[in-house]
Order: sequence, then C-alpha cells, then structure tokens
Amino acid sequence: MKFVNEYRDSSVVATLVGAIARVATRPWTVMEICGGQTHAIVKFGLDEMLPPGLTLVHGPGCPVCVTPVELIDQAVALAQRPEVILCSFGDMLRVPGTTIDLLTAKARGGDVRMVYSPLDAVALARSHPQREVVFFAVGFETTAPANALAVLQAEREGLRNFSALVSHVLVPPAMRAILAAPDNRVQGFLAAGHVCAVMGTAEYGPLAREFGVPMVVTGFEPVDILEGLLRCVRQLEAGRAEMENAYARAVRETGNPSARALVSRAFTVVDRNWRGLGPIPASGLALRPELVRFAAERKFGLAPALLGPAGECISGSIMRGIRKPHDCPAFGTRCTPDRPLGAPMVSSEGACAAYYRYRHRASAA
Repeated sequence: MKFVNEYRDSSVVATLVGAIARVATRPWTVMEICGGQTHAIVKFGLDEMLPPGLTLVHGPGCPVCVTPVELIDQAVALAQRPEVILCSFGDMLRVPGTTIDLLTAKARGGDVRMVYSPLDAVALARSHPQREVVFFAVGFETTAPANALAVLQAEREGLRNFSALVSHVLVPPAMRAILAAPDNRVQGFLAAGHVCAVMGTAEYGPLAREFGVPMVVTGFEPVDILEGLLRCVRQLEAGRAEMENAYARAVRETGNPSARALVSRAFTVVDRNWRGLGPIPASGLALRPELVRFAAERKFGLAPALLGPAGECISGSIMRGIRKPHDCPAFGTRCTPDRPLGAPMVSSEGACAAYYRYRHRASAA
C-alpha cells in the first residue's frame, strides 16, 4: 500500500537503526509525544532495536488519557438525565470517572451513543428536536476543527437542542510543563505530525530554544519515527536545539489555514486541568463567549469540575516520561483493558494499552 509499505521496509529500518547507533555516543532520553507513535514503537519493537543508553519515553499524547476525571463525571451526570442524548467517541465510554464510566451509565438506562463524527451529533439534534443532544468534544488540536465545525453548523441551523461538553487540550503547553518540571528527564522530543499538520510548527522552534531541547516533527510509521529519532540524536550530539520537520509530506510551517480558521472562530484558549499532569496554563480550548449558549456546562448548570482523586494509577508519571507502564504494580493484574484503573489502559492510543497488547504475554512468560 503506497505510503505505508515503504515506511515499514525492514531494510530501511535496519539502515536507520545502524545510523542511529553510529551517531549516538552517550545516553539520551527522547519522548515521543503522540500515542499513535507509542503504539507503533511498541508494536514494531523499535525501542528494543536502539543502542544501549538511548531511551524512548512516552508522553501525554493520548487525548482520552489526559481528559480529567472531573470532566468524565460531568459527562456521566449528563448521560443520566432523561432528556439528554450523550454522544461520544468510542474510547471515552470506558474511561473511569470517580464512580462509574459512560458505558456503565448507558447500562443503567442513560442514552449514550457512540458516534464517528461530531456532525453525527448535529444530525441527531436535527432529527430529535424534543431531546437535548450533547457531544463530548475531546481531543488535541487534531479533532478541534471538526468539533468547531459541528458547533458552527448548529449555530447556522439554529439548533437550540445541541451543545458540547468541551475538553480540548493543546500540545505545546504540555511539552512546556514537562520540560519545566524539576524531575524532567526528557532531552529531546518527537513531535506529533498530525497536530502540526493542523496547527503548523511555529510554536516549536521558540520552545526548543528556550529549553535547549531539540524537537523533530515525526510521522507514525517505523521509518518515520526512526528518521525523526536520527535527526533528534544528531542535534543532541552536536549540542543543537532546533525544530526540524521530518514529516514534510504532511506538515507545513503554517499548518492547515482553513482548519485553524475554524478553531479560531469557535474556540478561545483557556487554562485546563490534565488527568495525571494537573493544571497547565493556557493549555486548553473553550467555546468563545459568543458561542457560550452551546456550552453544555453552562446550559445545564453543571457544578464546577473539581479535581478528581489520583487513585492508584501512575499515569501522570508515565505521561511525563518518569516511569513506564510495566513499572506500575497493578499493570496486567489489577489493571487490564477489561478492568482499567486509568485511561491509558483503555484508550487505543494509551501507553498501558500498547504494552498490554504487545508485551504483556512476553513479560508474563
């Protein structure tokens, strides 16, 4: 398949691994920021091919994983209202709240529906004028344009029974928070190619220079990731800290102007709490004041979201690159995809889910 098979070519992978081994002369710790990259790394065993001392750690690159428990609780509260149809992407249904998840709320009689597009929720609002349709708008910059389009479409049609519970987060502020933490161990970043395809790369150069940490925009296949890692290690060895675009087939410096315009029309930047990471300034999106009538928390008078308990899950340490999933004493025993203690075990992009799927049997043996 074009643009897939050639980026999984074993001979090219071997060449890149060899080049990395020749370039790396000392230990380095590099974080991939996207959960899709994490799954590719673990699935194809890329981290196990690297020279000793070159360590890949996993960042907060899963939007499901970083959605705070208090927002899950608000979604559950909405789902239990008889007049509400709560629409969500599938991964969110099993993310634990303080007491139950959305799937349990559905089992108890809540009208919770999995959708594949936010416009599906708009269509439901159009066809069910007697019901209140709430879309759980979760994600990074990648899903923000489509979610913005849904709200703007509802405004255009005058749909008074549509609203959104918004929990959007932004990647660069999270990278800043990781780098500024006193226990940070990240020396280089593989930035998420799909985020940059939407928003561009302008924010990464200043961040790289400020913290002295190279940032390489990378794709999601083995050759993409290893090419990005090679560029990152070259910078580290040379003492450089710059932004490089190793995903030029999809990413431009300016991103996608049309998508960015949609985001600007619908959302404004706000402080946001991240599950496992805590509050991060200017790290989220909320509906603009002129669209606040579509904000579900305002429409339904939801109680302000309170910081949920940390519990046993160590996802915060995993998403800051301090620990790995198998460092958790509950991994694969008390925490499994069927009975997750935290979001990283639920999500299709979660680091714990990747380790459980691809390495649990080997470690158990």
